[in-house]
Amino acid sequence: MSSPVHPEEPVRPGYRAVFRVREFRAVFAAHLLSLLGVVVAEISLTVLVYGLTGSPLLGALTFALGFLPYVVGGTLLASVADRHPARRVLVVCDLVCGGCALLMALPGTPVAVLLALRCALAAVAPVFTGTRAAALTDILGEGELYVLGRSLLRIVSQSAMFAGFGAGGLLLAFVSPRRAICLTVLTFLCSALLLRFGTRARPARAGQAPRTPAAADSLAAARRLLADRRVRALMLLFWIPALFVVAPEALAAPYADALGAGPGAVGLMMSAMAVGHVGAELYAGSRLSPRSRDRIVLPLAALGTVPLAGYAFLPDLGWALLLLVLSGASAAYLIGLDRWFVGAVPEELRGRAMTLMTAGLMTAQGVGMALAGLAAEFWPVHHVVAGSGVLGALCCLVLVARARRHGVGATALAAPVPTEVRDGADHDVTNG
Repeated sequence: MSSPVHPEEPVRPGYRAVFRVREFRAVFAAHLLSLLGVVVAEISLTVLVYGLTGSPLLGALTFALGFLPYVVGGTLLASVADRHPARRVLVVCDLVCGGCALLMALPGTPVAVLLALRCALAAVAPVFTGTRAAALTDILGEGELYVLGRSLLRIVSQSAMFAGFGAGGLLLAFVSPRRAICLTVLTFLCSALLLRFGTRARPARAGQAPRTPAAADSLAAARRLLADRRVRALMLLFWIPALFVVAPEALAAPYADALGAGPGAVGLMMSAMAVGHVGAELYAGSRLSPRSRDRIVLPLAALGTVPLAGYAFLPDLGWALLLLVLSGASAAYLIGLDRWFVGAVPEELRGRAMTLMTAGLMTAQGVGMALAGLAAEFWPVHHVVAGSGVLGALCCLVLVARARRHGVGATALAAPVPTEVRDGADHDVTNG
């Protein structure tokens, strides 16, 4: 006797289902190109500034400026994501970034101007990222396809950690930094074309733009979002683990030096956490059900920095890499957290919320790197990394306990899993 078929059982789409959506394919390709442009710009500009000044401080500052202006763009420009049509915002952001890169590539551009242009790129980035994240809910809906689409974009970004910088370094072996930056101009222009002609025009999320200035509107939206206990708890679940988990990456060079390892060890340590993240998120996205992903969010968020405590024993390179991979794997909690966040934020504030969340995430990483470097001036590197792991775990445990009290995750776990799967080739999925 054949077993009965239960049509009510949920069918879980995979990553392939996301690529069946034509608009997402355009967004994904544009993401690849703009990410390539950012990576090439970062490494080329750092080398260029160091070559012009001979100052290690200015060379390091050039790289750090990729983080610090995020808080400016994310808080003062966030309303742009909702006040204007998403496609227009994305295309304009790409064109602005391409223009900044073109000015960087011009011979004779002063160092001060190069640093200002680097700040401009970083200030535009959260607006672009937040707008794109909100636009994905229009393209993919708010359910499983959205979660998997966000996951794919994040996986590509993490992969750049162990592939993009290597490719950028190889490129600089054959061309000058300014010529390499010319490639950045091309990637941003191609990304703009893909988004302009590969995605649909949709009205602004906030309807008619209010008369209040963009900065005032952005700050008001931030206050409204952070006043909501549930939204605030979800944002902190993105930000707090990132603040502590970056310590071993920030201190990879001095730790490798303490072990007596060569420069190759620094590259391995810089990429190990990303390897763990990509592998774990691919597994969670392809093998776990939405309900299972919901269940792992809070435990992984609470315990993700625990493996770093193993640095207290000054592990050799092999054990250190294993600890980093394990800590990186905990980032699989983000795939479930994405669904909670998009469900908790009001639709009319979604672009601003995504922009604010992105800005806070990048700022937390920048602050975490700076604090780790400062602490390493007073204590041994392995003690700083271990301390970051222990302190991070304690803070995350408190955060998770508060999140549970505010009901974070309870609604998602109780909600029914969507049974529909959007399939078919070359079609648009819209949601409003």
